[in-house]
Amino acid sequence: MTRDVLLVIHTGRQYNLGTAEKVAGRLIGAGMRVRVLAEEAPQLSPACYSRVVAPGALAAAGTELVLVLGGDGTLLRAAELARMAGVPVFGINLGRVGFLAGADFDALDEAVDAVVEGRYHVDERMTIDVTARLGNQVLATTWSLNEASVEKSSRERILDVVVEVDGHPVSTFGCDGVLCSTPTGSTAYAFSAGGPVVWPQVEALLVVPSNAHALFARPLVLARDSTLALEIDQNGHDAVLCCDGQRHFDLPAGSRVEVLASDNPLRLVRLHDTSFTDRLVRKFELPVHGWRGPVSE
Repeated sequence: MTRDVLLVIHTGRQYNLGTAEKVAGRLIGAGMRVRVLAEEAPQLSPACYSRVVAPGALAAAGTELVLVLGGDGTLLRAAELARMAGVPVFGINLGRVGFLAGADFDALDEAVDAVVEGRYHVDERMTIDVTARLGNQVLATTWSLNEASVEKSSRERILDVVVEVDGHPVSTFGCDGVLCSTPTGSTAYAFSAGGPVVWPQVEALLVVPSNAHALFARPLVLARDSTLALEIDQNGHDAVLCCDGQRHFDLPAGSRVEVLASDNPLRLVRLHDTSFTDRLVRKFELPVHGWRGPVSE
């Protein structure tokens, strides 16, 4: 049976294109079929793909996985295609931090061999469902792997919001924005905004205010089955909903954004079955010198 892979590439760097052609050639040489997205195909040699597909729900349908060459931004773009098709996404980091990637560039050959041989690990990561409404009008229905952020639309304005948990108001404050994050997103935007690092096994919702003008505006960690809502002051200013930095929606004053843990996770491929702790230390280059290890009995 022929095996299909969707290859998604950060085409903005010439070096990435050469890497993509090398990877595609290896996959095709092993008898696999390689799909590429229509917007990326013109920048690649026709010899390195079997099929060109339009981005959308059918792009990754029937594939074994989505293979990503780039950084976290490219992986997040590919994640939507993988999630719609219910297939794993495997990121090979050609960017900077690449926290979501399953392998770094120095393990490129090993990662491609693992795909060819079907020898890799798959984790399920919690995602969130996000709905924005204005009265009875639905403005947006979307999802996020990392975070959904509600931010002020004008730099010189203050965004006034009410945070609600399970139908009960918690606090009102003015801010630059509020992030609703998953544990996966805790090492991304939420971390930069002062939120805690949450291990992926801890399925929880994080609420991280950004530059809030209030004493009680610290990050909150909610249960997975909580319903989180953010209401924008109807007498205040407009806002913007941004999900994973990929999907943006305008929010008029008076809008309400509801966030729930999704029943549809994203499947992430990892080359090795390493612990999150080890990845955290490596990616952030944390100082662990002086560690003596467990006491032997």
